[in-house]
Amino acid sequence: MSREQRGPNEKLGAVLALAGISNAGLARRVNDLGAQRGLTLRYDKTSVARWVSKGMVPQGAAPHLIAAAIGQKLGRPVPLHEIGLADADPAPEVGLAFPRDVGQAVRSATELYRLDLAGRRAGSGGIWQSLAGSFAVSAYATPASRWLITPADSSVAREANPAEGSGAPIKVGHSDVQKLREAAEDARRWDSKYGGGDWRSSMVPECLRVEAAPLLLGSYSDEVGRALFGASAELTRLAGWMAFDTGQQEAAQRYYIQALRLARAAADVPLGGYVLASMSLQATYRGFGDEGVDLAQAALERNRGLATARTMSFFRLVEARAHARAGDAQAAGGALRAAEGWLERSREGDNDPSWLGFYSYDRFAADAAECYRDLKAPRQVRRFTEQALSRPTEEYVRSHGLRLVVSAVAELESGNLDAACEQGVRAVEVAGRISSARTTEYVKDLLHRLEPYGDEPRVAELRERARPLLVAPA
Repeated sequence: MSREQRGPNEKLGAVLALAGISNAGLARRVNDLGAQRGLTLRYDKTSVARWVSKGMVPQGAAPHLIAAAIGQKLGRPVPLHEIGLADADPAPEVGLAFPRDVGQAVRSATELYRLDLAGRRAGSGGIWQSLAGSFAVSAYATPASRWLITPADSSVAREANPAEGSGAPIKVGHSDVQKLREAAEDARRWDSKYGGGDWRSSMVPECLRVEAAPLLLGSYSDEVGRALFGASAELTRLAGWMAFDTGQQEAAQRYYIQALRLARAAADVPLGGYVLASMSLQATYRGFGDEGVDLAQAALERNRGLATARTMSFFRLVEARAHARAGDAQAAGGALRAAEGWLERSREGDNDPSWLGFYSYDRFAADAAECYRDLKAPRQVRRFTEQALSRPTEEYVRSHGLRLVVSAVAELESGNLDAACEQGVRAVEVAGRISSARTTEYVKDLLHRLEPYGDEPRVAELRERARPLLVAPA
């Protein structure tokens, strides 16, 4: 479906020419991006010609997919107004800004919270598909650089403006902040045990909209405000992490950017580093190893002398993941040794942040195994996966499932088909108990690696066991 504009869309035509994309090429890219998000689109070169020459505006997610397709070719985000499609959705840029001013930062975050899952204002219905395909790793450049330059705001004390809220302004106290922290802790446990799941119906986005937004728009002292921004940053990062785990990369990016801005307002440099580490893991997962290195090193740079040994270990581990994805074995090995060294220096009585409770030697070993998987060193993968799987726990079910898949890949690359299938079966069993698109993608990667052995009964059995997982909605 399309609606008519007045006259040709000269902006779209000009940007297509700049990007060097033909009408047929754009149609193909848009259809492919839609398919990745469960949409069946059948645009062709004639459809694109109508968008350009007659100014017709496609409906639904299509304008954002058009912008994403062009952005991928140009290597930067492309806002809808640049291609003459700004009227297709009033909120395409929400969540991507990293304002210098604290007041603007509050507005930027609460605007994102108040959107429903279609990227429209709450109450209009829909899903995040209206922002589908708009992830661009380059959107992290400005937030990271501004955070490095100024990791803390001078003052965040605020007097509420009644016009900004939907009710009477709130006088925020420490008890309000504690409720947000407790919500974050509950959400962390839920996510680790069950996966990001259908994060759209989870407690975190709703808590941000209903609880955090009114508090951020309330009145608070500088002391209370710092704590409020910190708790809100934790919840916002969690929303991003859950979106990342379920494959909603566009939503995750917006939450991460706002979480980093809130961490800056909280003057919490380690928390800001944690958000940057999350951005790095997303970039690395998406195949942007070099950018992942930059983001991890940004986390490290500002935390020297501030973060605990365990925190620094985790940041170096994330850096190692990015180096490995970029194919730099020497740098990855150096970062892993540094991460292990920091971890060995950590002590039980250290004042580690609560959000780092998941990180132990088991997690270090699991990520080290993934580094060596990317570097195609199966012997090292087996060594670290054995350590990572030595103490399975019901608390971190998703992590256990991911480790099993990595172990299966290592066994396969070592020529042990039976062991690979055995680990694969265990991984599928775990994946069936959680809701995590990321875990499903790992299983799909294993099955792809097993395709040359498709006639083997063990492989056929594994594929059959995985079938319900692969056809279920992620």
